[in-house]
Order: sequence, then structure tokens, then C-alpha cells
Amino acid sequence: MCPDRFSTPTNVEGLMATDIFTLNTALAATMEDSMVKTLNDLRSVWDTNDRYETYAFVRQPQTFPDVVLRRVDNGEDVLLGVELKGWYLLAKEEAPTYRFTVTEAACNPQDLLVVVPWVLSNILAGSPVLFRPFVQSALYCARKRNHYWLHERRVRGTPGTIDTPSGVSPYPASKSNTSDQPSKDDGGNFGRLARYGLMDDYIAEMQSTLVRGIAVRDWQAFFKAHLS
Repeated sequence: MCPDRFSTPTNVEGLMATDIFTLNTALAATMEDSMVKTLNDLRSVWDTNDRYETYAFVRQPQTFPDVVLRRVDNGEDVLLGVELKGWYLLAKEEAPTYRFTVTEAACNPQDLLVVVPWVLSNILAGSPVLFRPFVQSALYCARKRNHYWLHERRVRGTPGTIDTPSGVSPYPASKSNTSDQPSKDDGGNFGRLARYGLMDDYIAEMQSTLVRGIAVRDWQAFFKAHLS
């Protein structure tokens, strides 16, 4: 996604500061629509030789991944997919809290996981403004998650096991079971990639980013202090 190409008529007013993060879910569809439009408008960049004239990026809600590059004349052949997650950059948690639980069998090597940070243009009101996204192989993220959970995580006793759904392949049908499930997860932290080291450098960069002249980390500290 190109943040400078993102546009939306959405304008938010009247929300309490504690409720802004709830826009994350509502904004997901808006970001997906914008991403699809932008990528299709940039066909001259990713299809310079017109090899994929019969393909287009499309949304597919309620299944993994959120956006796919699909053949439009038969609606079936898929070249790649993008799983899109939003991150309210000023949240007091200071890092993305979403959970990526998709099993590796559902991911092709070319599929991507994209995390898009956002704020409102006037902090507590205005239109969403996007920042440089985090982009990583979805397959690598799934493998790193499971390896961390089983071999790197500090736990008392044994780390348990991970149950993997059977019969899964890339670009599954809507509402298919594609999630790995840990046998032990008392804290509900399975899938939180921000805890696995994958995003450390990126999060540090984002925390140094200026929003209205103030570093993100300072906004986060403010909200953490006053909205606990």
C-alpha cells in the first residue's frame, strides 16, 4: 500500500480519546478498498509487459488473505495474496496487538502480511492518515510464530503443542478453518507477532516518527498516563 495514495471521505468527530482505537476494524475495509484501487491503478508498474492483463486485485472479506491478485475471466486462478492489518499508532499498548494465527499451509511464498499504521489527521478527529507499512512474507511470519512459541518462549514447564488444521491449502474457501491453535495459551498471546522480534526495528522507527511535531512515543506515553 502507498500511504500517500490513500484517500477516504471518512471524517471522524466527537469520539472520546479512549474510543479511537475502535476504528481499527471499521477502517480495515476502507484500507482494503484503497489498496485494491491503488494497485490496479499501478498496473503499468507491476505488469510492464502486459503478461497479466486478465488479472486484477480484488477484496475477499472473511477469508485469508484479505486481498488477492486473481484472474478475472474465471475468478479462480490466484497469483498472490495480501493480508492487511491496521495499527492505531498512538495506542497506549505501544505496539500492534493483532494476532496472526493463519497456518503456514494456507500461505504461498509470495503472499504478504502488511501492517498499516494510522492516526487521525487532528489526533482526536479528522480523516485517517497512513504511514509506511510493515511488509513481510506471510509464510515466514507463520513459521516464525510457531518456532517462537515452541522453542524460544520462556514458560514454566513444557510449552505444549500447536494443533494445525488439516486439508488446508493456499487461498482457502470463505470461512475455512485456517488457524493454528496452541494447546496452552493462558495469556491469549499466540499470534502476537510484535512479541516475536519480527517487528522490533520497525516499531522503533515508528515510535520516532513525528505526528503534529511530537514523536509517536511521546503521544503513546501521554495516552498511557491519562487514559489508563
